[in-house]
Amino acid sequence: MALLTISGEPASRFEEVAHGAAQRLQFELVTEARLSHWIAEEFGDAPVPDRAWRSAVASIVARLATEHHLVVALAGAESLFDPLPLLLRAGIVASEMRREGNLMLDQRQERAAAKSDLARLDAEARRLRKSRFGRGAALPTDLDITLNAEHMDADQMAEVLRAAVAARCLAEQGLLSPAAEAKLQFRLRLDLARHGIVPAGRAQLKPVVFCHPSEEMFANLLDFYRIQWQYEPRSFPLQWNQDGNVSEAFTPDFYLPEFDLYVELTTMKQALVTRKNRKIKLLRAVYPHINIQIFYQKDFQDLVFKYGLRAAAL
Repeated sequence: MALLTISGEPASRFEEVAHGAAQRLQFELVTEARLSHWIAEEFGDAPVPDRAWRSAVASIVARLATEHHLVVALAGAESLFDPLPLLLRAGIVASEMRREGNLMLDQRQERAAAKSDLARLDAEARRLRKSRFGRGAALPTDLDITLNAEHMDADQMAEVLRAAVAARCLAEQGLLSPAAEAKLQFRLRLDLARHGIVPAGRAQLKPVVFCHPSEEMFANLLDFYRIQWQYEPRSFPLQWNQDGNVSEAFTPDFYLPEFDLYVELTTMKQALVTRKNRKIKLLRAVYPHINIQIFYQKDFQDLVFKYGLRAAAL
């Protein structure tokens, strides 16, 4: 396998760097939001205790690595595996002032509010990292490469990591072999068994084929903020013919389970926007309990501007 792990402190933009690196390398991106979904598939609704979390996640990632090259964007990701020839562990560092500035931009906060929020996020991140990995911060020896966000933006850091992966020839060495995975899984499952946890083998990486580049950009944004999403998970019948067959239906672009919210993106020409507005109005009439939010082109342009996404998709 080629496995690139990227971690960092809250508001250091390490998730954004991971998105850029995954796109450049054409690797699959593993985020905490996706892991939450896979953990539920693998281990059921009961939460995995923090002391077993590392082994649970490593078990899932190891199995995925037999079929895909991966970028894992996760606080503490460098501690998932012992050093391996096909593993590159990267860390993103940024000063407290820089991270406060990122929060001010993202949350539209004043400096005092951002400073307070960052202190809270840092304390929670240290607590969670210690409960999952045994210590509250990465050691310098845990990382193969460290990038400073003070003088490089996310795109530049992603390009450095692409070059580092190429220099190590990680992808050319192939995927994780079944024999190597079995060796890893034996140790990981022994640890899980101590906690009474048995993997089900159901978690799978299902590549999503988006109909429009704007949808992929929106999905990347949701991943960045660790918001779980499903792409076109359900179609709603809107009208029926005289024989009772569905004559018109509507499939929203996204569903956000944490918010019980459907999201529809509209960045097309006005005629199509008018047609889509009619369908959403009908959806709300037929299914008044369904929560749906539509993003128009101006809304999407604001997101593109705020988060520095490429406007070529508009």
